[in-house]
Formats: sequence, C-alpha cells, structure tokens
Amino acid sequence: MAKTLITSRKATQTKTTKNAAPLSGEPTAVKRRGRPPKERPSYGADMPDDIRGAVAHLKRERIVAAAVALFYRQGYERTTLDQVAEAMNVTKPFIYAHFASKADLLAEICSRAIRHAHEGLNLILVEEGTQTERLERIVREFSLAVLDNQAHAVIYNREETELKQVDRDAINNLRRAFDRKLIALLETGVKTGEFIIEDVSLTALAVGGLVGWAPVWYRPNGRLSKQEVTQYLGSLALNMVKANHPIPRNSRKDLFP
Repeated sequence: MAKTLITSRKATQTKTTKNAAPLSGEPTAVKRRGRPPKERPSYGADMPDDIRGAVAHLKRERIVAAAVALFYRQGYERTTLDQVAEAMNVTKPFIYAHFASKADLLAEICSRAIRHAHEGLNLILVEEGTQTERLERIVREFSLAVLDNQAHAVIYNREETELKQVDRDAINNLRRAFDRKLIALLETGVKTGEFIIEDVSLTALAVGGLVGWAPVWYRPNGRLSKQEVTQYLGSLALNMVKANHPIPRNSRKDLFP
C-alpha cells in the first residue's frame, strides 16, 4: 500500500513539473506540427532577369523625369535629392538604389541626347544608300534625339560646369567621336562628287551647331511640328554641302510650297 502511494505521488509530481508555467523571463517553446515553414524569398528574387531589368529601368526613368523637371525649373545647384524624392513621393534611399549621387543623376541627364544621336549615327552609317541620303537622315535623327530630350539638352548647356570631370570627359568623347564620323561621311561625299565643300571640318561643326541650338529656340506649340523642324534641318544641311543629288521632293513633305 505504501509503495503504491509513493509511486502515485512521483507520477503526480512529474506531471505537474511538465505542465508547470515557465519562470518569469523564460521563453516558451512552442511546438509546431507538420512540415516546417518555408523561407519566403525577398521581393523580386524569383522575378526573371528581363522583368527585373524592366522594372529597374522604369524606376530609373521616374527618377530622371522628376530630376529633369526640377533641374530645368530651378537649376541644379538649388535642387536637392530630398526635393526629387518628395516630388516622386518616395524616400531618398529609393533614389540611391539607382544613382549614387546627385552628380551621377546629372551625368545621366546630360549624356542622353548625344548618346542617342551617336547610336543612331552608327546604325545609319552601315545602311545602304548614298552619302546624301545618309547625311540627311543623320541630321534628322540627331535633331529628333535632341528635341525628344529638349530639357536634357538645355540642362546640359546650362549645367555643364557642374559635371564631374570624368563625366564631362565621357560626354566630350562621344561628341568628338560623332564629329569624326560626320567628317568622314562628308569627305566620302566630296570624293564621290556628291558634295562640294571647301572646309570639311568647319562644315561638320556648322552642321553640329545647326542641330545643337535647336532645343534653345524650338517650341512644341510653335509654327512647325517636331517632324517638320527635323526635316527642314536635314534640307538645310544638304544645302550647306551643295549636295548634287538632293532627296527627291516627292519623298519628303514640302514645308514651304
């Protein structure tokens, strides 16, 4: 009988110990049934590279658009990244995820027009056609790239001295490469008898200036549309080189009948 009572007390003590509440401050271990939960991947980790790249591109474009509006309206020096972030309704780290500094953002804005023009030039130079056709198209495409990025071009002309030296050199290298290729095209046109040019280098600079000043005077609500302006500048360039084989009139819209 005594042995039974002792055994019963031990069992009760053991049960009480297992069910006892933990001491204050001790964490309660919660046992989970079933399979352990899987770790959730971070946002975008399972996103395909092309989609992730497209999303990043859209984010960069939003940042650039907001910065262009502020730089154009109040100037680079008076604009802060806090203001850019506020205009986008985001925090500043959102911008830093895509641009290391305000100076890097300015470099992206200033290089756009010449970078797009350079890419267009390279494509046109490898296409079939006469030097006259190439020159007319290059001027049209260059003008369109500049006018499509009109605010960018104005900011570059106004804020060039604010660029870091490495960024200024990179943009100038693109401009010089563009000029060299344009000079080569004009020289080829002279050799083939399509152009009559006394000073090829000076003429190349004049053609570049013809386009480079377009964003200063062009107005979207002006007398001529963007397409008409670029077409007319192309015709002016052909007149400058005294092209012997002008683009047929029926292949382009007559701006001034």
